[in-house]
Amino acid sequence: MLSSPIVLNFPGDLEMSQDEFFEFCQANRELRIERDRYGAISIMPPTGGITGNREGNIFGELYIWTKQDGTGIAFSPSTGFTLSTGANRSPDAAWISLERWNCLLLEQQQKFAPICPNFVVELRSRSDSLQSLQDKMEEYAAEDGFQLGWLIDRQKRRVYIYRPGEEAECLENPDTVSGDPVLPGFVLDMSKIW
Repeated sequence: MLSSPIVLNFPGDLEMSQDEFFEFCQANRELRIERDRYGAISIMPPTGGITGNREGNIFGELYIWTKQDGTGIAFSPSTGFTLSTGANRSPDAAWISLERWNCLLLEQQQKFAPICPNFVVELRSRSDSLQSLQDKMEEYAAEDGFQLGWLIDRQKRRVYIYRPGEEAECLENPDTVSGDPVLPGFVLDMSKIW
């Protein structure tokens, strides 16, 4: 049986501050936790072996490109970001330009940085609702600084491409997906993901 996220809703007078939410996540490191803009907390089950491997492939390819490119830094799925709406999100892979990252204070970088990545990837696992991931991608796309996002649906072999101010584009069973022009020369070989 597949597990779905557990969603906890709190009354308005019990809402956690950003610092309290960070401490809550640190006290529960074994859990994958996100918070939406309304304060509802989602506790997601750990990914299975296949999804974890595919997430690793995506992050690995992004990390290698980032190291060669030198204009930004890559983030793994365990990294949390605070969006302008107050939501706390942890994409499966992310990239931020050094120019934007270096504008943050060290204290901000050490917690859930108050910044939306330039580039995010979400990989749909068997327990994920496609609609909830599409909603999350729309949330990223509405943020300042966001430039490109990929929602990868392995079950249907589709990749949804998100760009600010545009409708999502759907690629059916692509062999590769290109990050150009946001990530010049970054191409993800989908045979490692499907």
